[in-house]
Amino acid sequence: MRYALVFGMMLATPALAYEPLVEKQEFTLADFVTEGGETIPEMRLGYETYGTLNEARDNAILIPHFFSGNSHAAGKYAESDEAPGYWDAIIGSGRAIDTDKWFVVSVDSPVNLGANDPNVITTGPASINPATGKPWGMDFPILTMGDFVETQKGLMEQLGIPKWHAVMGASMGGVQSYEWAARHPDLLGRVVPVIASGWADADLIAWLDIWASPIRLDPNWNGGDYYGGEPPNAGLADALKIVTLHANSAEWTNGSFGRTWAAEGADPAASWDNEFAVVDTLNKAGAARAGLSDANHFLYLVKANQLFVAGNEGENLYQGLLDINVPVMLIHTDEDLVFPGDAVRETGAIIKSDGTPVEIVELQGTRGHLDGVLNIAQAGDRIRAFLEAD
Repeated sequence: MRYALVFGMMLATPALAYEPLVEKQEFTLADFVTEGGETIPEMRLGYETYGTLNEARDNAILIPHFFSGNSHAAGKYAESDEAPGYWDAIIGSGRAIDTDKWFVVSVDSPVNLGANDPNVITTGPASINPATGKPWGMDFPILTMGDFVETQKGLMEQLGIPKWHAVMGASMGGVQSYEWAARHPDLLGRVVPVIASGWADADLIAWLDIWASPIRLDPNWNGGDYYGGEPPNAGLADALKIVTLHANSAEWTNGSFGRTWAAEGADPAASWDNEFAVVDTLNKAGAARAGLSDANHFLYLVKANQLFVAGNEGENLYQGLLDINVPVMLIHTDEDLVFPGDAVRETGAIIKSDGTPVEIVELQGTRGHLDGVLNIAQAGDRIRAFLEAD
């Protein structure tokens, strides 16, 4: 069905004749202290790896994920899986991120949206607070992109990796890539933020609030205290509907649906029960995704993204970008409504202003923000050359 493709941000790359099987792994950080000074006794997260860490331990690439994604960046869990990971078009043997050469680590974020997905391992409001024996709910500490990066640094240390060859990711993954380069420039060799700019501007902060509003308006949300009761899945489904529309473009909505009706003979003018195809598609996509997601986790992700300013979470807009001193490749599209092309180019100009090398690649497509996932293969040759450059 057409609605099943709306969240094609995870399903869009065509399956090849052979997809390597991958395994979800997990790691735990004890007494993780947040930037806000609060302690999470057990930070348990999932990750996947592709390729082999070499003897020198210098061929590792980190892939943080986007807002509604997880660590399943490539391959399949089982041969019967409908589709491989979201960046499978560029991660694998012989591909742009060649797993015959590179050891790729992709990690689940804290407060991951897919808290109810059996293939996601995350810690957040839906997790049990050991002090109470009940889910944390909104008592869970507020997290920042800096906190996300520090969990990844903890995994890096557990894996015995002294330095990432590169850090790269799409959207929120690109945001975390900037944060890595600004916060730990000595721990990575280069960075590839995709469809992301170096701070959340007022427009994005406002849009993120709009994303979250249906959850807070759902009476089942109950201030975040819904565990053990009816979850606010109606509000969550509408929130995911908004995200889907914002992450696409008018070229997609108009080109895919036009003014067609959801069902033949069901004129929207004849009954409130009749919908246009675009609305029906978005509604079904949001509802399908809500079942594996958690509303409070969605709100925590919104907050973390609103707080983002590379390097220091809001104290100085540009200093974190100026602190980046490794080669940078920015990949974006001008059709992006979430991180517009002008914001990405301004980010690149700031990083470049003190001599840091910056390369910019523009993607073409009709999916807006999602082209950074769906059409990332367009940048494959540039990515390969950037990773292999001395």
